[in-house]
Amino acid sequence: GDPPSVPFLPVGLAERSDWNAPEPGADTTGMILYTSGTTGAPKGALIPRRAMAAGLDGLAEAWRWTADDTLVHGLPLFHVHGLVLGVLGALRTGCRLVHTGRPLPAAYAAAGGSLYFGVPTVWSRIAADPDAARALSGARLLVSGSAPLPTPVFRDLERLTGQRPVERYGMTETLITVSTRADGERRPGSVGLPLPGVRTRLAAEPGAEIGELQLTGPTLFSGYLNRPEATVASYTADGWFRTGDIAAIGEDGHHRIVGRASTDLIKSGGYRIGAGEVESALLDHPAVREAAVVGAPHPDLGQQVVAYVVAEGPVTERELTDFVAGHLSVHKRPRAVRFLDALPRNAMGKPQKRLLPPL
Repeated sequence: GDPPSVPFLPVGLAERSDWNAPEPGADTTGMILYTSGTTGAPKGALIPRRAMAAGLDGLAEAWRWTADDTLVHGLPLFHVHGLVLGVLGALRTGCRLVHTGRPLPAAYAAAGGSLYFGVPTVWSRIAADPDAARALSGARLLVSGSAPLPTPVFRDLERLTGQRPVERYGMTETLITVSTRADGERRPGSVGLPLPGVRTRLAAEPGAEIGELQLTGPTLFSGYLNRPEATVASYTADGWFRTGDIAAIGEDGHHRIVGRASTDLIKSGGYRIGAGEVESALLDHPAVREAAVVGAPHPDLGQQVVAYVVAEGPVTERELTDFVAGHLSVHKRPRAVRFLDALPRNAMGKPQKRLLPPL
């Protein structure tokens, strides 16, 4: 018989419908974003339209982000960094967007942008490619997020491009809440100051320099999808969101993220040790390419500091232990070092510490 015909529907490209959808309210859910699952099962966060608008407008002000910019990135389009900032941010400001497909150094170098987004893994690869890095010297801002930017990478980018990267802090439930400003001081390890309307505080023990970062403001989510008990548990009795991140806030208000409370706060011998501080010290060693630090049970200390290291040169456990002890307080030195070929990471480049092999 005759082959089945293909339906043909003529479309008038110049025609317009006279039906207009009503504008959704500010508290209407704009999207459902799932948490990364770094420390547990992913949860669906309900992000209201008002939160996205407030967050993007705050960043536009902090970064002087305008329609004259050309934004370049190659990030996945399913999370805050790649989708909310990397796509909706361009739409909100009206700037040009160049998505490179993959965040390769050569692609970034050829894009001719004024504003570049990347996770630390991307910036580390660019810093290792001097020609690609130098091609970004004409950019206005190099923005790093989704995980802490190692200090050596920060310094290499500054040396090769002539500018210091901008670091910022946020999470799925809060969008971006803290950032270095375009006209502000840019320091390695600092994620800057709260965005307009955002307030932060530390839940810390008396005399402690670090504690859980808690915040309130216009960028917060509405709750977890079908998880009312998890939503209630994520807030304090007085209505502040518990980020689960350990941070320090300097006298000048600049924030430094130490790590996750569940995996990065190590209680050893009566001391509270931030894993991120030890990781930064290890990364300052020329033979260390990657580092992840965790607390492991110890019969006397409660927990001991354990370092997982990807080396790029000959180095011994004793050398690294002594190196950290020479840069930090002695009690923060690793008591065990395990060498790996690579750290387990998720799609965003964040180390998956719960997937690290046991000692």
